[in-house]
Amino acid sequence: MSLKGALPPRRVRVKPFEMARSAVTNGQYRDCVKAGSCTPARDYGPAFSGDDQPVVGVTWHQADAFSRWAGGHLPSEAQWEYAARSGGRNQEFPWGDEPATCERAVIPDREEGALPGLRTGFGCGRQAPWPVCSKPKGNTAQGLCDMGGNVHQWVRDASHKDYRGAPSDGSARETPGDHHPRRVIRGWPFDGSDTTSNAFSRDNQLPDTETDFIGFRPAR
Repeated sequence: MSLKGALPPRRVRVKPFEMARSAVTNGQYRDCVKAGSCTPARDYGPAFSGDDQPVVGVTWHQADAFSRWAGGHLPSEAQWEYAARSGGRNQEFPWGDEPATCERAVIPDREEGALPGLRTGFGCGRQAPWPVCSKPKGNTAQGLCDMGGNVHQWVRDASHKDYRGAPSDGSARETPGDHHPRRVIRGWPFDGSDTTSNAFSRDNQLPDTETDFIGFRPAR
């Protein structure tokens, strides 16, 4: 598989792995807190706190702690993209090449007739993340939910400006990068700036960042 997007591609061979079907939910994360292995997520109020909504308000460190408690780890950037492309297929989105709509993903919604690029609403009318797996038409071929839309997702890698020097075996690149000490986030959220994001989209945040649009899912 080639890591793609706006960056020069990097050819990698991803070893077999498993990935959680959905982003970790509030209910699942609370179990980790009750077990004493996780610290509480930041509270963004009742619109964000449903048991089956993806947990947000968690730092990279908190996401890493949960993943280890669950018997796994945060996925590498290569693993995440491989999964988001339905097993490394040459396609734009988890579901194929059709554009992102509210039928397939939880994205910023726009009023009909609005100027191009004008953001008129968040989360397909809900102004918050939807319960996980609410958009089955947007699943990957393997059945993973919300690999596009709903929330950004922490991955294990440190942030580098390009893929030169990335491990060829698809493992995480954790050595400090050009954006030290930032970590990579993948996917795109319910309140993103546009709907042009795809399976190759990437961004970065400081590892202590806790926002209402970043969650995570473990791999192993």
